[in-house]
Amino acid sequence: MILAILILTILVLVLPISWAKVNTLLAFLISSILGAVLLGIPVDNIPLTIEKGLGNMLGSLAIIVVLGAMFGKLVSESGAAQKIATVLMRLSGKKYISWALMLTGFLVGIPLFYNVGFVLLVPLVFSVAHQYKLPAVYIGISLLAALSVTHGYLPPHPSPSALVPMLGANMGKTLMYGLIVAIPSMIIAGPLFAKTLRKIPSHPLETFTTEAMPDDKLPGTFNSFFTPLLPVLMIGLSVFLPLLSTGNGQMRSIFLFLAHPILVLLISLLYATFSLGIKQGFTMKKITSFYADAIKDISVILMIVGGAGILKQVFMDSGVNNEIAKLLIGLNIHPLLLGWLIAMAVRVAVGSATVAGLTAAGIVAPLVVATGVNPNLMVLSIGAGSLMLSHVNDSGFWMFKEYFNLSLKDTIRSWTVMESIVGSVGIIIILLLDKVV
Repeated sequence: MILAILILTILVLVLPISWAKVNTLLAFLISSILGAVLLGIPVDNIPLTIEKGLGNMLGSLAIIVVLGAMFGKLVSESGAAQKIATVLMRLSGKKYISWALMLTGFLVGIPLFYNVGFVLLVPLVFSVAHQYKLPAVYIGISLLAALSVTHGYLPPHPSPSALVPMLGANMGKTLMYGLIVAIPSMIIAGPLFAKTLRKIPSHPLETFTTEAMPDDKLPGTFNSFFTPLLPVLMIGLSVFLPLLSTGNGQMRSIFLFLAHPILVLLISLLYATFSLGIKQGFTMKKITSFYADAIKDISVILMIVGGAGILKQVFMDSGVNNEIAKLLIGLNIHPLLLGWLIAMAVRVAVGSATVAGLTAAGIVAPLVVATGVNPNLMVLSIGAGSLMLSHVNDSGFWMFKEYFNLSLKDTIRSWTVMESIVGSVGIIIILLLDKVV
């Protein structure tokens, strides 16, 4: 009976989003309330469950996502992303251009959210394709594979950042393992897979090309590389900082404070405000307007994340998550593979990688405690599943199709396969990592 209620709750979430195009937050609210009633939560307690779920989720995540969006916006507006691309392509030449675009997507994708990175960098792909007389899909898929791995695997992107506290993982270790998973995934799904796409015809629409900033207006090379990577460097160091305390409790507390993602992003943003803002001639008023736009851009994602928190709280308050955990443990499937499969199923149904990741995490969270599986790897396995089989209900699918002016068949052959390679290679590496960490 409980399993039937769970399936019905998920269907009430999935169908309005995928078929009726209902707002995702509204779908989460409707499915959460229905699930709460059917699972026996007293009706007078349901508003408290909603408030608790929304507050717990956004309380730990909202400021991280907002600071990350502000940071990425400045990287984009300052021209640092364009400078990174220019330098890498200058070093690579025509022979290795797809590798240069992959590195561009990876470096720029770390601070930028996926849709922002797509809109910012795809016009660059078109200009490079024109300059070198190369097929746009062939060179563009490498860049987009890199953007996908940062979106699915690496903090401070919304889904992995939200999954870390949900599953009791460590942000620094998740980032380190995420890099191990991301690099081979984007190489196989990017430059190697791209070799099979050389004959796909693509005539990008002029509407989607943009004017590049003049070279003399771009930040310096060191500044353009160092500033976007600063949060990654600091999060990476956070794994080792506590080890330097040598038994000093006060020093350890200071290191843990400085290693918190909120402090990491705040410090990075303050540095970027100077290095990519004031130093580039922007006034504080202009910089502030960039930050305001970034908050507007991220508001929808925050509400989706909050909605997922409500549904998770319904499962917790009703006790159904523990019942599901007992049932799933009996299936004799590796917990990491199970997390991947559930995330993939939701992704296919809903289309959104973020919704897929958060929904799957709410279902499998008790498994992490019950089985003792590595929570950092569970974050990544769910991320891998959430990238699988992108198709017609995914906005990214249609952005790729329309920007590159492709047929539906060629979009599936290139985009859908690329996303599935990223997710498939990812889970294989994650299962291998599970043997050694």
